[in-house]
Amino acid sequence: MRLFGWALLAAIGIGGVARAAAPDRPPVAPVEPVTDSYYGTRVVDPYRWMEDRAAPRFVSYLMDQSAYARGVIDRIPGRDRLQRRIAAHTGGGVAVSSVQTAGGRVFYLKRGPTENTYKLYVRDTADGPERLLLDPDRNATPGKHFAIDYYLPSDDGARLIYGVSPGGSEQSVIHILDTAGGEEAGETIDRAEYGNPSWRPDGASFFYTRMVALAPGEAETDRYLNARVYLHKVGTDPATDVALIGTGVAGSPALTPVDVPAILAQPGSPYALAVVSHGAEPALEVLIAPLSDAGRPSAPWRKIADTPEGVTNAVLHGQDLYLLTHKDAPRYKVVRLNAAAPDIIAAQVVVAASERVIEDISEGSDGLYVRDLDGGLSRVRRYGFADGVLADVPLPFEGQATGPVTDPLRPGAIIGLQGWVVPQTWYRSEDGKVAPLALTPPWSEDLSGYVSEEVKVPAAGGVTIPLSIVHRRGLALDGKAPVWLTGYGAYGISLKPAFASTHLTLMEDGGVYAVCHVRGGGEFGEDWHLAGMKATKPNTYRDLIACADYLTREGYGSPATLAIEGRSAGGITVGMALTERPDLFRVVFSGVGDSNALRAEFETDGAANALEYGSVKTEAGFRALAAVDALSHVKDHTAYPAVLLTTGLNDPRVAPWQPGKMTARLQAATDSGRPVLLLVDTDAGHGMGSTKLQCDRERADQLAFFYWQIGKPGYQPAP
Repeated sequence: MRLFGWALLAAIGIGGVARAAAPDRPPVAPVEPVTDSYYGTRVVDPYRWMEDRAAPRFVSYLMDQSAYARGVIDRIPGRDRLQRRIAAHTGGGVAVSSVQTAGGRVFYLKRGPTENTYKLYVRDTADGPERLLLDPDRNATPGKHFAIDYYLPSDDGARLIYGVSPGGSEQSVIHILDTAGGEEAGETIDRAEYGNPSWRPDGASFFYTRMVALAPGEAETDRYLNARVYLHKVGTDPATDVALIGTGVAGSPALTPVDVPAILAQPGSPYALAVVSHGAEPALEVLIAPLSDAGRPSAPWRKIADTPEGVTNAVLHGQDLYLLTHKDAPRYKVVRLNAAAPDIIAAQVVVAASERVIEDISEGSDGLYVRDLDGGLSRVRRYGFADGVLADVPLPFEGQATGPVTDPLRPGAIIGLQGWVVPQTWYRSEDGKVAPLALTPPWSEDLSGYVSEEVKVPAAGGVTIPLSIVHRRGLALDGKAPVWLTGYGAYGISLKPAFASTHLTLMEDGGVYAVCHVRGGGEFGEDWHLAGMKATKPNTYRDLIACADYLTREGYGSPATLAIEGRSAGGITVGMALTERPDLFRVVFSGVGDSNALRAEFETDGAANALEYGSVKTEAGFRALAAVDALSHVKDHTAYPAVLLTTGLNDPRVAPWQPGKMTARLQAATDSGRPVLLLVDTDAGHGMGSTKLQCDRERADQLAFFYWQIGKPGYQPAP
């Protein structure tokens, strides 16, 4: 069995970044080339040895890189002051997320202004006093932390399932909690990264998804394969739970190893759904069976839809089944079927496709709540079950909506709303009226001095790319402002207006924060996603370049003051922009970023992600991956901008060897004299579950690095 994170560090005697002595220069990675031949094309990988992420020499290399980077950044004048300022901005108010409601209770995760991690709270009534249910760090050792990955209350709100993991690893362990007294059940269930828990109506049993246990010597890439669904009865030994669906399970619907199944019970319906995620493919396989049969092996599951039907969500309401689908509707529509005799061909359209992108649906007892994306802004509609009327739910201001959070047994919805410079606030909607739900006090900071703009930028092929620009009022368009441009572009995920608290320090100093909504995201539905996927993936980085050109052309900044940032799949976007136009940027940030696309399918969750990017197992897949493999596009003796890469040692999504390889290659190739640094967090993974302190520290490192490279003096707020 492979070791990760702090366990590995302890095993090889490395105490962590903070205790390592800072070397005078970065380590030189050994070049041990491996040549692959793909369909007549030879590709040389100089650092294949790094892919053994548990090998002591690779971990030592990461720690030496990080120690060097830490020493460089800590010597930047004003760096610590920047972190204090960032912490003051991000701690300007209470943050609430993951709101749920059941049995009249309201549950939510909350982090106070001076707290590092989210804790779980409950209110027995929407306006009642809150009670602390769970502090995930109550038993944490110094220097380590735990995060709540997910939770789910029972239909009556009396019990609660939660998944918790250490150090950003996402290796969730399921616990069961009594919400009245806070007592825990005796059993826990590990290997529940994709737990997908769903309570049965009895409130004493639930369905859940569990990953396989790797035997000693098995490949880490098998970790997310062959997931299975089980039924657990509270108070019993999970070792006795029987698998209901999965590869190798007798009577199960046919699945492939990469599939992740779940069984979902919906309060108030006599049916259960089995939904199967085919890796990165957004469309689900959907099956249905009587709820009374779903808890036994060989249940009579009836298939309703699969990938060709384009279903991305399914909701049961009594005898009706509502499906959100992009079949013949790239911006999505909602259809209704008879759950007793479901025939998707005969489905009735209840929410027609329009210029809006339908993002999600949820069910209250009074109607189906629909969240839309309309030109980058959220809208909410309600389809009444009783009268069939579809009507807009009025929102207090324009921005990004979270939810709607609903209880299938009660009317109304809870909606979160935020903007680029507006902190998230929660509201209760019922009977066509919206009123504040006092989950958070007002933000303590005056944000009236900041504004946001939404513009359209011309790109290749006559396409216009949305660009969001946020800055202080009265910004002079003289090309001198520090500009921080970010982009993503994958999986149909949209970058919507989200309160930019970590960028307030930059904007306070007269800088600009900009978000380029590149193709590959979901801003305009499935067509926008497909326009930046596999063979069309180069559109993502070219769109980012187009937005960077616009910002310099219009006088927001210049190549001497421009930074680009991409995280995770956004590492492809910025990595390729870096290699295509090194002259256009002064700084590049790649956070836990993909940079070696040709090898990505050989990391832990690579098989699932091949559906988004392509696979070297086919020539078309290889050509698509080769076109966006930033590592192989790096050229020797090139004046590259300054680059700061980050990774978490526990990252289960983008393996640390991807930024490790990219760091080594850039350090060997660049002749600009500008630094290429790699920071490693030994108590973090892909960013999920990171503490406020970790997030503030990373942003301070980045901002100090940025200011240093553009020669910005002082770090004092602009007048």
